Amino acid sequence: MSQPPSQPPNGGFGAPQDPPPQGGFGAPQSPQQPPAQPPQTPPPPQGAPQPGYGYPQQPPTPAPGPYGQPQQPGPYAQPGPYGTPAPGPYGQPQQPGPYGQQPGYGYPQQPQYPGAPTPPPGGSRNPFKGKPALAIGAAVAALLVIGGTVFAVTSGDDGGGKKKKPVAQKTDDPKASEDPVNPGDGSGDGGEDPEDLNKGRKPGEAKVLWYKSAPDAPGSGADAPGLWITDKTAVKAAYKQVFAYNVGDGAPAWDAITFEQKICAVTPQKTSDDKVVVAYMSGSSDNAKCNQLQELDLNTGEKGWTAEVADGELFDSALQIEMSITGSTLMVGRSQSGTAYDVTSGKKIWDKKKYGDACFPAAFAGGEKLIAVSSCGAGGNNEHDELQELDPKTGKVKWTWKPDKGWRVGRVYSLNPVVVYSTNEDKDAWNISTLGSGGTISSQVDVDESFTPECGWAVLQRDLQGCQGVAADAGTLYLPTEATTGANEIVAISLANGKEKWRVKSPVEETMLPLKVEGGKLIAYVKPSWESGGQVVSIPTTGSGHTPVKLLQHPAGTADIEDSFYSGTYDWIDGRFYLSTTRLSGNDETKEKLMLAFGK
Repeated sequence: MSQPPSQPPNGGFGAPQDPPPQGGFGAPQSPQQPPAQPPQTPPPPQGAPQPGYGYPQQPPTPAPGPYGQPQQPGPYAQPGPYGTPAPGPYGQPQQPGPYGQQPGYGYPQQPQYPGAPTPPPGGSRNPFKGKPALAIGAAVAALLVIGGTVFAVTSGDDGGGKKKKPVAQKTDDPKASEDPVNPGDGSGDGGEDPEDLNKGRKPGEAKVLWYKSAPDAPGSGADAPGLWITDKTAVKAAYKQVFAYNVGDGAPAWDAITFEQKICAVTPQKTSDDKVVVAYMSGSSDNAKCNQLQELDLNTGEKGWTAEVADGELFDSALQIEMSITGSTLMVGRSQSGTAYDVTSGKKIWDKKKYGDACFPAAFAGGEKLIAVSSCGAGGNNEHDELQELDPKTGKVKWTWKPDKGWRVGRVYSLNPVVVYSTNEDKDAWNISTLGSGGTISSQVDVDESFTPECGWAVLQRDLQGCQGVAADAGTLYLPTEATTGANEIVAISLANGKEKWRVKSPVEETMLPLKVEGGKLIAYVKPSWESGGQVVSIPTTGSGHTPVKLLQHPAGTADIEDSFYSGTYDWIDGRFYLSTTRLSGNDETKEKLMLAFGK
């Protein structure tokens, strides 16, 4: 059996079975290291797992693993030809974005493999959503050639084979809706509602509490990173601005903050006193760097400390950075190193630099713990990855985990416990491992399934925490299965032994994504369909019954808007569901939405 990162159990569960190549997490490196001595590992499962849902392929001919053990026919996806992703934890490769822009956040130019962002699963109302402009043109041309204008231009489409979005017209009847919503205009002004999104709302459907239109963006598009919710405000960054709205009614909470240049990075986390750090570019030229830091108070909009991120050594620049907050430490990652700051004062406290056998820190993950992933021995026989837990106050290494040679750490699904997703390009294989307190493998996912969280795209860095649609608690990992058409499932996987605990099917023929665990229940988001809006459901995590219970049914009248977010970010807090985009199209002809809030 092909061995997963860092000494799996003998014959073990979760050892990858020749599936998809890791392809591109954005970093050019493909490091991983052979293990030293196999550590204490959990016992092997009894018998090889049988092929699971979504696996029509036959297993490949078993081959010896690095320890002389024969490969078994599961629990990972079967291989496909190089360049064509085989079923794996993320199923389909992501296609470039709908706007034809150059490589950037959220918009890869070529297929990516497991851990990559995925286009909307089957059932989406927009058949071309998430596909390249050239592919769309080719598809439309094919329709014209094959079927003439009967298929390409029909009633109710836009002349390109796509359904027109319903255009909500302003009504002259003040009684048309009992609950007009605060639309904003992207500048924090609020004002009259030109689109009554609650008009025609049916019994049992939730309200659009408020919505916000997107600000102007360049024709090539712009990033809209981050979404922070406090008990008072909902705050969103977009292009060069940061906006804040009252969580209940959407009225502006404070005046929008405008930066001199475009926002290029944000901290996904906020501090315990509701502070975040925003990074913006040093200029507008091609040589500009993402090195200007600004602390912000989410509740008041007050600006705090500022700092400039210095370049590292040769080839270690701040052209792009990533940021995270762990306790009182802000971690800023460059291409080959990182710098830690005191998040309360902005004072630099320590650096994470090159160490050991040419080990360059390539990515960081923060929150409950601080994790660093380094690329070591690039180009040599000892090329490998190393993952370390760092003390956020001092930078001291608590433990180091070295995956087997050829394995690359791509994502971190959880930090407490540490759950890591890795790939092996040469073997077309993937693996999900849980690491114990000393950095040794305590379990590996042993489920023969194709999983599809929604993951962002990193061009120069790995974006370890760039996945939505995956959740974990102390003992269980929750992952969505792939569904090419119709409903998918959420699978609960034991972190103690990697085995499936239970699974539950989406209540409708649309994709269901796990969001978070709260109060002993899994909160999940069900995507909208042709006939109805999305849903928020809760699923009991214990006991014998795991039937989804509907918490919110979004209105059918806004289903098309809800589905129009090419790359969305979600949150469920205090009975409200927040949906925002992470990318602006820059198309002046569309009335693009920045975010919506649903509730009762």
